[in-house]
Amino acid sequence: MAMTLLESAKVADSIENATIIEEYAAQSDILRELPFENHDGSGIHYNREDELPGVGFRGINEGYEESVGVVNPQSEAFKIAGGDLDVDKFILDTQGESVRTVHELQKVKALSLMWTRNFIKGDSRVNPRAFDGLQVRLTGSQLLDNAPSGGPLSLLKLDEAIDQVDGATHLMADKSVRRRLTQAVRNGLGGQIHFDKDEFGKQVMYYNDLPILIADYDNLGNKILGYTEASSDGTSLQCTSIYVMSLGTKKLVGIQGKADGKYGIATRDLGELETKPVKRTRVEWYTALACFHGRAAARLMGITDAAAIA
Repeated sequence: MAMTLLESAKVADSIENATIIEEYAAQSDILRELPFENHDGSGIHYNREDELPGVGFRGINEGYEESVGVVNPQSEAFKIAGGDLDVDKFILDTQGESVRTVHELQKVKALSLMWTRNFIKGDSRVNPRAFDGLQVRLTGSQLLDNAPSGGPLSLLKLDEAIDQVDGATHLMADKSVRRRLTQAVRNGLGGQIHFDKDEFGKQVMYYNDLPILIADYDNLGNKILGYTEASSDGTSLQCTSIYVMSLGTKKLVGIQGKADGKYGIATRDLGELETKPVKRTRVEWYTALACFHGRAAARLMGITDAAAIA
């Protein structure tokens, strides 16, 4: 059964692991909402649904026309995400063991932001140690053009992108796009927008009943979905994208394997190193992304930072 990280934290085997899992979710909108499936081994093999078999009506003494669905075999290998955190023994002796937790949570925040960037921008051709993100995966009919040379967000095109996803559940965009949607409503261009709060008390905007998840800064302080993308014709290098996703079983999910005999994020206290007076904590996560349906996500590209149009 697929569970979000927040759901996993409720059944964690220790308070420390629960805290770290919750911190991952707190630092990333997508990690808060994306369900994860547990799998043994070094990855998974699965069939992605691309086309349903045909059905229809028949007359008396007639047969049905033979038809089969189309499935494409896929493979996803787990990638190893994590890092080592060293805290000098002098700091621990003078400030107490509690300061170690503060440093651990900083490491978790960095890993969470790195994972979020990879969810969008990951490209195994550039970094074979990382899994492919949505930008690489979405092609063909799931890649929609807002404007060939780049242009203001078209609400019509956004609605088309939503319709292109089977059972859309979420949008993902930069904060600036969220501001443009708010501006569009103020300007009377339409679109149903309302607000609610998530589990951490943060305000979430909904567009046509779909929550807008924010991809903000990564662990290096760079905008994940800033206006640094090229338009489809290559004439503009100041564009961004909106992603439409269907998160859930048999759609778009995260996958994770076993580390230290248990599924999910693992933390190990390695104690004081022999080579230097520091205490080390290691955080590791065997993880990847799986897209079980050919229409589980779509990308609307070529959006410039300008007032939205109808």
